Amino acid sequence: MPRMKDKYQQEVVPALFKEFGYDNIMQVPKISKIVVNVGLGEALQNAKALEKASEDIVTITGQRPVITRAKKSIATFRLREGMPIGAKVTLRGVRMWDFLDRLVNISLARQRDFRGVPADSFDGRGNYTLGLAEQLIWPEINYDKIDKVRGMEVSIVTTAQTDEEGRRLLDLMGMPFRR
Repeated sequence: MPRMKDKYQQEVVPALFKEFGYDNIMQVPKISKIVVNVGLGEALQNAKALEKASEDIVTITGQRPVITRAKKSIATFRLREGMPIGAKVTLRGVRMWDFLDRLVNISLARQRDFRGVPADSFDGRGNYTLGLAEQLIWPEINYDKIDKVRGMEVSIVTTAQTDEEGRRLLDLMGMPFRR
């Protein structure tokens, strides 16, 4: 069993159950999935960018990404509907827990001038989205092998009904929020 899942079941569930006074243990919010997304505007000029970004995502998550395509044409960006503009991965189960463990305990602390993640990036329904400026914070990424520094977006989707519940869930899981 992944370390974070064990922590969730042993420590977080009882704490949230007691803190929010739920009637049933099934009401306690849980993390349902994590989505890692890399937007690549440069893929319009450089076809290799999509390939390299996909390799980075596979290295970080252990799962092959889905190529995202433009939904609309935008003339000013020379973008046509259906052109590849990004890559994303949806993590569930064991891979999700392992990814969360590495994100919270290793990668975030490797950021330059790290003072915690913003606590106000919730969407109103208990889901949290975090923007990372570079893929180099992951220990799996070899600095010499990357072609360009790319950012990514990590969305943690929870079953929480409110931002307060979602924030408390991630706080108990060890997410380093700014105080």
